[in-house]
Amino acid sequence: MNHPFYNDQAYIAEGFHLAEDFTEQTARLAYFKINSYKLALIKSAFKKTRSELRSNIKSSLFNYTNPGIILADMGFFQSESDN
Repeated sequence: MNHPFYNDQAYIAEGFHLAEDFTEQTARLAYFKINSYKLALIKSAFKKTRSELRSNIKSSLFNYTNPGIILADMGFFQSESDN
């Protein structure tokens, strides 16, 4: 019988790469949101969007997510049974 060969090293590297890409994209988005808000504070032309940006930052950057939820979404608990 042929049993599948599991390459744990490649699986771990791929999981790390996906998590690193997600973190990098999230950090970049947060950087853009904060810089947009700083620009709105400086320029009076952006006065209307200032409150929208403030609520957007509060709703998206200042909320806590349980690490277990992130691991479950990435399939960590499901894939552990394969190894």
